[in-house]
Amino acid sequence: MRAIEDTGIRAREADPADEEPARGLPRNWLLLLVGAAVLPGTALVLVGRSLDEPAVQAWRTVCLAVTVQAMPFLLLGTALSGAINAFVPARVFNRLLPKRPALAVPVAGAAGVVLPGCECASVPVANSLIGRGVTPAAAFAFLLSAPAVNPIVLTATAIAFPGSPEMVLARLLASLVTASVMGWLWLWLGRAEWLKPAVRHTGHRPGHSRWTEFRRGFQHDFLHAGGFLVVGAMAAATFNVAVPRSVVDAFADSPWLSVLFLAVLAIVLAVCSEADAFVAASLSGFSPVARLTFMVVGPMVDLKLFALQAGTFGRAFAVRFSAATAVVAVVCSVLVGGVLL
Repeated sequence: MRAIEDTGIRAREADPADEEPARGLPRNWLLLLVGAAVLPGTALVLVGRSLDEPAVQAWRTVCLAVTVQAMPFLLLGTALSGAINAFVPARVFNRLLPKRPALAVPVAGAAGVVLPGCECASVPVANSLIGRGVTPAAAFAFLLSAPAVNPIVLTATAIAFPGSPEMVLARLLASLVTASVMGWLWLWLGRAEWLKPAVRHTGHRPGHSRWTEFRRGFQHDFLHAGGFLVVGAMAAATFNVAVPRSVVDAFADSPWLSVLFLAVLAIVLAVCSEADAFVAASLSGFSPVARLTFMVVGPMVDLKLFALQAGTFGRAFAVRFSAATAVVAVVCSVLVGGVLL
């Protein structure tokens, strides 16, 4: 813990003008993202003449529906996330958390309910909290819960599943339980040598305009999250149109295979949490429990989050933490979904 606190001191003493905050993914990932977004649509256009016209129209309808429905929530979520990063000091979280780590974990997890943020923002915020002396277990609980149970995500889930308040409640409970369990597991099994926090800066930097930081943070998060939304929407549309019904039925008809299939799909698609409910709602052939698993696993474990965690905390941490989180999230989704759905 002393080493972690020293890291935070060095971060505060550094000249903020020396470097820009390291946020988001490497530029190479942007090229891969653009390719992933463009190639499926291009392929469908090129082979469109060989496909039935209704299939092409169905693909466009699903893709546009998912994107248009999710975009307002994505816009609002990234704006609020940028405002928190620019105007709310990270020390506020430290003052509100109990001193005992075991009690700080569920409190930090519950804080995600009232503090909107996307996955990309939660990683640097968690790193900043650790640098300011917050126990890593509590910071990790917040990292997992904030993008999964904030008001924007819960509202989007309610609209994506109209007339199903039990789905919103199930997502809230399963996500909170997962975040708390992972925080307690870190207290029990976590090792300091796995955690290698990089020197990152979040929040306001002296000498910089808060509104400028808000604008830059909002622009960065929205462009990144919007790109992943497009990828998710196109992938969902392609999945609905191109995958044979027999293959879907092979997974959808099996309670366990459907859960595992959508858990893996959530990890691969890496859809922003403000939009994943609309993608899950479009997968109507799967059971409610399987779709709940998709929404619980996605904001906590996906490819972009793994890259962010590995770059911030180290690969040793990211491998262990992501694998454990995926297992706990699936188990909690099945248990909570089996009772409420």
